[in-house]
Order: sequence, then structure tokens, then C-alpha cells
Amino acid sequence: MSNSDADLDRPRIGVLALQGDFAAHAQALEEAGAEAVEVRKPSELEGLDGLILPGGESTTFLKFLERDGFLESLQRFLAVKPAFGTCAGCILLARNVSHPAQESLALMDITVERNAYGRQIDSAIRTEETKLPGGPLEMVYIRAPRIAAVGDGVEVMAERDGFPVLVRQGRLLAATFHPELSSDRRVHQLFVNMVRDQSNSHREIESRRDG
Repeated sequence: MSNSDADLDRPRIGVLALQGDFAAHAQALEEAGAEAVEVRKPSELEGLDGLILPGGESTTFLKFLERDGFLESLQRFLAVKPAFGTCAGCILLARNVSHPAQESLALMDITVERNAYGRQIDSAIRTEETKLPGGPLEMVYIRAPRIAAVGDGVEVMAERDGFPVLVRQGRLLAATFHPELSSDRRVHQLFVNMVRDQSNSHREIESRRDG
């Protein structure tokens, strides 16, 4: 494999490193075959093929993002690049947020209820079936939101008690649990594959134009 082929096979994926367990996400990405990049300022979005929005506190995320034009840079990036939001990141991607209502990036056609499964003490580890190959998946929930509704273009890939917990819409992926806290890398592998597929498709289009 040439160096250029290796680069195509190992996409550069950022992890928004403002709060949350971004280091665990970075490790999961590396194990899934990507180059992980911690992102703390707008300029670090440059050259990335995709981005993970990790857990934490969604209102705190929004306050951080309002500084130095970060929110505008992030919105431009996410308008064209794949994104994966977990827990608070899922809230940020949602088109509608309730209990209580708050602003979001409004990119994904889902309605999310904040802290729907209770406080920190109500955290849980569940094992559920998914559309991913390989059998049931361990899911770690910490003050998890609930996806109350999904639009027609959203694929539900896993559920908990009848509610979606892993959803995909085109280049966007969201989970209400924390896959980075499990040793199972299938969710991160799915996202890496999504990023790789889009990057390769764009390169093929550019190659045809140049030809």
C-alpha cells in the first residue's frame, strides 16, 4: 500500500475536546483505524474528515462555542462533513430539544428530551440488539437524553424500551449512550467507515473533474 492509499484508509477525525471524555473517544477512533485529533479551537477543524461531539453538558458546550467564532466555524464544517454526537453531542445535533428547551445546531431530524433517564445516580449499563453485525451491544448511560421522535429520513439502529438510542441520517450519527466507555468499538467503526466512504467519494469526484 502506498502512502497516499494509507492516508485514504486512515481518515483524520476530530473530537471536540472542550469537555466530556474526549480522550476515550480519541482512543476508540485510533482502535477503529482513524487518526484522532483533539479540537479546542476553530482553526483545528481545518483538514479534518469528520468530527465527534462527545458527552458532557450541552448548555456548557454552547457557551464554549460562542467564543471566538467557534460556533460559526463548526456550523460551516458540519454542513458538509460527517458528525457523530454522543449524549450531550446528540442533543447538540438535534433539530428539537425539550425538557427544557434549548438551542442546538439543528442538523438532525430528531427530537431529544434532556436528562430523560434521571440523574447521575440513575446511570446504567444495558445490553441491546442493534442493526450492527456482531450481536448485542453494551451501552453505558450517564444522565442520558431520550430521542422522543425521529423524522422520515432517520434510520433507527438500536432502541431501549421502545425509544431510539442509536440513529443515523446520511452523514450524521447520534447515540444517547457512551460507546467510548465500552471496549466494543463497533459504533466508532461504523462512524469511521462513514467518514472514509464520504472522503473517498469526494476524492473520486475531484479526480473526475481534474481528468
